[in-house]
Amino acid sequence: METINIICVDDQREVLSAVVRDLAPLADHFNIEECESAAECEELMDELDADGEHVALVISDHVMPLKTGVQLLTEIADDPRFGEVKKILLTGLATHADTIKAVNQAHIDHYLEKAWDGEELLHISKQLLTEYIVSQGLDYQSRLAVLDAPTLYKLIQ
Repeated sequence: METINIICVDDQREVLSAVVRDLAPLADHFNIEECESAAECEELMDELDADGEHVALVISDHVMPLKTGVQLLTEIADDPRFGEVKKILLTGLATHADTIKAVNQAHIDHYLEKAWDGEELLHISKQLLTEYIVSQGLDYQSRLAVLDAPTLYKLIQ
């Protein structure tokens, strides 16, 4: 079975831990990685790509030192290796202009404000992971228990 990764990026350890805790029901089927900066995320993505692993979803905070989440997600969207990666911007401090950039330049798939609802984050993540797996032609049968059934049904019809 292919290794499929979810990368969570936030410079605040307690927020990062909360995101990972909310995604815990996915941990048996997806590798959940934690990064405390955009640079750490980029390095990890390069390593995963070199190892032939999939990066299906990146969940990033916006306000971080040196590089914002919008800048990170834009660079991911512009990298041909990662064009299909699903992206969630999870932040409480993005301005209206930041949000427009996130949509227009980073092509984010979803925007959630802090403090988020854990069930909503999990549900959205399941939907996006389902879309990624189907779009990449990966085996979804072994992950049926954690994929979003309505999304899967819609995509395989």
